[in-house]
Amino acid sequence: MIFNGMIVSVVFLLLVLVTIFMGVNIVPQGTKYVIQRLGKYSRTLGPGLHFVIPYIDMVAYKITTKDIVLDIPSQEVITRDNAVIIANAVAYINIVSPEKAVYGIENYGVAIQTLVQTSLRSIIGEMDLDDALSSRDAIKAKLKGSISDDIADWGITLKTVEIQDINPSLTMQKAMEEQAAAERSRRATVTRADGEKAAAILEAEGRLEASRRDAEAQVVLATASQTAIEKVSQAVQGQELPVMYLLGERYVEAIKDMSTSANSKLVVLPGDIPAAVRSLMGSMMK
Repeated sequence: MIFNGMIVSVVFLLLVLVTIFMGVNIVPQGTKYVIQRLGKYSRTLGPGLHFVIPYIDMVAYKITTKDIVLDIPSQEVITRDNAVIIANAVAYINIVSPEKAVYGIENYGVAIQTLVQTSLRSIIGEMDLDDALSSRDAIKAKLKGSISDDIADWGITLKTVEIQDINPSLTMQKAMEEQAAAERSRRATVTRADGEKAAAILEAEGRLEASRRDAEAQVVLATASQTAIEKVSQAVQGQELPVMYLLGERYVEAIKDMSTSANSKLVVLPGDIPAAVRSLMGSMMK
């Protein structure tokens, strides 16, 4: 009888100890416990030692208060000019109200992930391809602004969201490479045409300048010849012998030049050079 009483006492003592143990809750730093009393939300426990009513209160959720990293999977996004690009992101969130996070949405992680993907498609869909590829900061700002208000109702704060990759699809990359190659070829053609045009202009300007200088030279030579003739005329004053001497000298020099030319094989000198000179003078006097 005494033995049975001791067993009951031990069992009762163990039951008491288990009950006390069940009522003690130590919440670690960086974590919050959501307590339900008889299936209904009761309170949220912060870090530290807490006591709850055993069998009535229970820890329904253990929520971290550290920043949570959500990897947003890659997805195809169509821009305003119908280009397909691949975009993904990463979001950093923090749960400030655990009771709202667990009772306000079924799965806040999946919900935020879906919300980011939807907003990303909407934002990029309003941009052209070139703008989408060069406006990460603008996309990030719009994405953060559009999501922050929505998830605030779930007791969650969006710390930041970053665009990891935003690249054209393989088909678009091939098309862009072909377009870039065509553009480089067009620029090369234009550059070559500009060079040929500049060269032709320079060549024409060179010919024009040369012609202008040739004309000036001819004028100078004609003026010099006129001056020389006037001076010779004044010097000879109608006498035939000096004129014959000058013409004869030039005639002999011309025959001499012809004889030294590479194309000349035979030079025939007139037998009567003075007569030949007189003949030239007669032709000039006519």
